[in-house]
Amino acid sequence: MLIPEIETQPLDVIKHYQEGRLRETLNYLSVRSPYYRRLFAENKIQVEKIRGLEDLQYIPLTGKKELQLYNADFVCVPREKIVDYITTSGTLGDPVTFAMSDGDLDRLAYNEAISFACAGGKPGDIFQLMTTIDKRFMAGLAYFLGIRRLGGSIIRVGNGIPELQWDTIRRIQPDTIICVPSFIMKIIRYAEEHGIDYRRSSIRKAVCIGENLREQDFSLNLLGQKIKEKWDIDLYSTYASTEMATTFTECECGHGGHHHPELILTELLDDEGRPVREGEAGELTITTFGVEAMPLLRFRTGDIARFHTEPCACGRTTMRISPIIGRRNQMVKYKGTTLYPAAIFDVLDNVDYVENYLVEVSTDDCGNDAIQVSIGCRESYGEETIKELKDRFRARLRVAPEVVFADIDTIRKIQLPDMNRKPMKFVDKRKTN
Repeated sequence: MLIPEIETQPLDVIKHYQEGRLRETLNYLSVRSPYYRRLFAENKIQVEKIRGLEDLQYIPLTGKKELQLYNADFVCVPREKIVDYITTSGTLGDPVTFAMSDGDLDRLAYNEAISFACAGGKPGDIFQLMTTIDKRFMAGLAYFLGIRRLGGSIIRVGNGIPELQWDTIRRIQPDTIICVPSFIMKIIRYAEEHGIDYRRSSIRKAVCIGENLREQDFSLNLLGQKIKEKWDIDLYSTYASTEMATTFTECECGHGGHHHPELILTELLDDEGRPVREGEAGELTITTFGVEAMPLLRFRTGDIARFHTEPCACGRTTMRISPIIGRRNQMVKYKGTTLYPAAIFDVLDNVDYVENYLVEVSTDDCGNDAIQVSIGCRESYGEETIKELKDRFRARLRVAPEVVFADIDTIRKIQLPDMNRKPMKFVDKRKTN
């Protein structure tokens, strides 16, 4: 298994190494980045005085708003050096364009190769890609480049179409699938309905993207449990984003996504931008290393997580990131309980008769958060169904949102408008003032 040497070093060695990479990044930005040159000048920051990780506090944070407003100013290479243009998914607003150089694609390939190796991948493995590689999408391209670098083979089937997924598995006999975990339940259901003996297929492993598989204690969540009950394959969680161009992937121990210190510097910050105490949850803030076209410095991802710093049994000593708790701007205060949409999704993804759903949060007449869940149902429903669903919510979340039923196709059209790559399962209609 490919484990970079830096990922097995003592934490003080990793810190010293990252401080050197940080200084390289600051020097690069001060010369190449119109945005960060302006930021340094406006805040009277002398980059040569930023020596250690503790000095990061003197550098202002950057967020999605700045990327949207000053997108071109983040580009650090001439236009002719850009070989690939991608965009973020736009799940929470307007998509942001990212440019990538040839060196950035090499970095992306390295990132995915060591990430798949972390999940037990090795040369000769055959990976079936159940997510798109087009539509300006980084992830599909990253998987292709990384598996090629690893020495494996990839089948680019794309998302959806369970019939084609199973036909491909039958014909080519891959051992690993790459997909959103809730889609695994859909292909299992298709197999059961069409007499496919999926438990005896060639698939031994799933590298899962886009959704949590685990609780904060690293036990499988409801979705992960349901997949394992149906299909006893190895499940590996991942966490990544276009902005980071870096992946946190579980090893066989399943105790969080491993940090690659040669690729990214991480912080956890509170609402005031201060580091949280060890073991506390905070907003993941990142600085990319080795990115040529659009490096980011102290970029707030909006994702809430925890860090785990004890050594892992796999031999890596690097920090591990917890399952993502939620998005900072999606936190809901409902009937005295703090919720994130992911917790609601986790309940609904494990109800057999729920085909799809939409979670909407709005502001009620008293100025409080109100939640309505619209559900597309595969079978007949009534008051008993609503009661059963609300009981599930109360058991899991302590509170139950309003539940209404809607047409499956109507919800699907809202979830997946033509320009979207990811299902839009959460709609925020709250008043901002």
